[in-house]
Amino acid sequence: MDEKDKLEESLSGYKEKISPQVKGSLTWDKDLIFVGRSQEGYEIEFDAHVQWGCKPTDALLLSLAGCMGIDVVMFLQKMKVAIADFKIDIVAERNPTPPQYFKAVDMVLKIGGKNLDPKKVDRAVKLSHEKYCSVYNSLRKDMDVKVRYVLEEKEPAPKEDKK
Repeated sequence: MDEKDKLEESLSGYKEKISPQVKGSLTWDKDLIFVGRSQEGYEIEFDAHVQWGCKPTDALLLSLAGCMGIDVVMFLQKMKVAIADFKIDIVAERNPTPPQYFKAVDMVLKIGGKNLDPKKVDRAVKLSHEKYCSVYNSLRKDMDVKVRYVLEEKEPAPKEDKK
C-alpha cells in the first residue's frame, strides 16, 4: 500500500460524524451590531462599522482559512509531518457592485517544521480543497481560489510528558 492509499485509509470516517443540520442564532444588539451564537454556544460579534466586531465577509474569509487550516494540519499530522508553525495569510477581491461577492481569494500557507515534503503539502491542500473543506465547497463555483505555500525548516517544540 503506497503512502497515498494509507492517507486515504486513515481519513476514513473523517467528517462523517458531522450533523447534516447546523443551527445558530443571530441577535441584534444595537445600531448595526449583532451577536451570532453557534449551537455549541460560541459567539462572534458582527458590526457593519467594524468598531465592536468583525464584518460578516471577514468572518467568511476567516472561516475559509480556518476550515482549510484544520484540514491541512490534520492531514500533515496523519502523514507524520513534524509541524512547528502554521499560519495562513488570506487576501480576497470582491465584486465592486452589489452583490459584492468574493471573486478571487489568494491564500498563502506558511508552514514551519522538520523535513517538510512539498509533495505531502500539495496532497494535503488538494484533499482539503477538492473534498473536505466544507466552507470552500459552500462558496461560489466561479470564485478563483489560489493556494500557495512557503515552507520553513524549523524544529518542532518538544512534546511535554503527560503524567
